[in-house]
Amino acid sequence: MSLAAYACQPARSRGRRHAEPPAPTRDVFQRDRDRIVHSTAFRRLVYKTQVFLNHEGDLFRTRLTHSLEVAQLGRSIARALRINEDLVEAIALAHDLGHTPFGHAGQDALNACMAGHGGFEHNLQSLRVVDALEHRYPQYDGLNLSFETREGILKHCSRANAERIEAGEPGGVARRFLDRTQPGLEAQLCNLADAIAYNAHDIDDGVRSGLISVEQLGDVELFERYRREALAEYPQLHGRRVLYETIRRMLSAQVYDVIDATRAALEALAPADADAVRQAPPVVAFSEGMQAQSEDLKRFLFRNLYRHPQVTQTTDQAQQVVRELFDAYLARSAEMPDSYAERDDRHRAVADYIAGMTDRFAMREHERLTGRRGIA
Repeated sequence: MSLAAYACQPARSRGRRHAEPPAPTRDVFQRDRDRIVHSTAFRRLVYKTQVFLNHEGDLFRTRLTHSLEVAQLGRSIARALRINEDLVEAIALAHDLGHTPFGHAGQDALNACMAGHGGFEHNLQSLRVVDALEHRYPQYDGLNLSFETREGILKHCSRANAERIEAGEPGGVARRFLDRTQPGLEAQLCNLADAIAYNAHDIDDGVRSGLISVEQLGDVELFERYRREALAEYPQLHGRRVLYETIRRMLSAQVYDVIDATRAALEALAPADADAVRQAPPVVAFSEGMQAQSEDLKRFLFRNLYRHPQVTQTTDQAQQVVRELFDAYLARSAEMPDSYAERDDRHRAVADYIAGMTDRFAMREHERLTGRRGIA
């Protein structure tokens, strides 16, 4: 398939921070994807939490399965829009590399621990992972990914952090947060595919856990419409097959909506190349109707799943584990590996070490250092 003019073209990549000769059989974005898949941080995602802590069940989503689902959705949409599938996949597989153990609970706790020391934000941490914290190559720290992949990984950034990154990399991946331009279409697509995947799998995991029910979801238009549609076509359908078929139809509807809405936006904009996309307003989007339905579903999940007493109880316990780990390592840096213990930036070194942990390793370390089991 030939790429559209507005796609990110491998031959026109802005390149890597450290120049390298091209690979004989792979373009720059394919090489990025392969480096991400072989990284230590990527392997750890299999034991990092989405909503439910890793020890709560083997069938709940992890950061790894979430990243794979984002990549699959992203590639499907990218193919229809004739933008770069390999770049979409690379961004999708790397976008959560900086997430802490225990999901957003861990991030919030680390951010509080790092108050006065630069804070902590998982998108910025994902960039730190691929730029500095992976130690796999003799010539440089990090994975030395292309500008375009790094641009997509850094999907959120405060102005203060953007200014700091810009000082070390003028005109680099943080510049768009200062001049209010957009990333390429592939990065925009990954942002939306991330949200689509979240909504779908959190419904599945929420019902599987028993914390929300299909009956409750009847109040959510985006879900109920496709549940009724599935039952109209298959009246005998029952049990989990109803849920699976509803989610499948929901996903398909959102994918087709993004494709149609984005095609219309591209036709109106008629960008000559990827840089023209960066100067325009956001292009990859839902239609207004689907956007409203998606936001309604998010509000439902926030109220009924993310703020469910059972989830908040484990969230509170997880945050305490992270806080106590942080205090323990700060007081006894020798408990960390030498590569962290010997660094001068002690607070950031502790944050980097904890952020790289899996859920189960963090729980084992907490018990080792405190003598207490932190999460029931």
